[in-house]
Amino acid sequence: MTRAIIAGLLLLALAACEIAPNEPGPAGGLVQPDYVQAVDSARVLSGTPADSAEDWLLAHLDMETTGLVPGYHEPIDLGLVITDRNGAVLDSLFLRLRADHPERLSAAAAQVNGYSVERWRDLGALGPRAAGDSLFAFHRRVAAERPVLLVAFNSQFDTAFLDHLLRSTGRSWRQLYHYFVLDIPSMAWARGDRELENAALAERLGVADEPRTATEHTGITGALLNVRIYQALMQHAGAAHPAPSQ
Repeated sequence: MTRAIIAGLLLLALAACEIAPNEPGPAGGLVQPDYVQAVDSARVLSGTPADSAEDWLLAHLDMETTGLVPGYHEPIDLGLVITDRNGAVLDSLFLRLRADHPERLSAAAAQVNGYSVERWRDLGALGPRAAGDSLFAFHRRVAAERPVLLVAFNSQFDTAFLDHLLRSTGRSWRQLYHYFVLDIPSMAWARGDRELENAALAERLGVADEPRTATEHTGITGALLNVRIYQALMQHAGAAHPAPSQ
């Protein structure tokens, strides 16, 4: 095999693995991607809800996707509800998102959310940059400088998809939210509820479920269900641990 062929094969292998050559930075280090720099430049929160709970807000997130693997599958809508720490709703946001690789849509995801390229185009789905702009503008308007904790049902799933959505535009969810993310099933587990599906947990807590038909099941219906479950958990916690009398 000639050296030229070997060199060509090595270049193809590097391209397939998406390995980029190291670029020296100003101080001789490596140049970090924009989304890493975004994390480094994010505002550092000095306190916690234990210090000043009334200052903190919650962002209840739910995302519909083309499958279960972040970075391969893509988010196709985003629902977000901002509440205070007790779950009182302040505002909400719903975005349809355009998938760049609709051919990766799994059959199970299509059955749940009814995604199709044509339907999403008719519904005005946004690309990643426009979606990120809308999300950041929403947070500036509603939260301003108040600290915000992200809340989700199975939080690793939604956080990972949000991370991939924003990093494709050179941004990070850490620019909006605290490092820690609250997980609703974990909250319920602590009080003895072992349901891992939101519909089952909603039934146990006596709150209304979200629509389950594909054309009506969206990120915003899921986020609102998360809020209802959170409110019920807070009510149960208050009943189990009443505030001390003055």
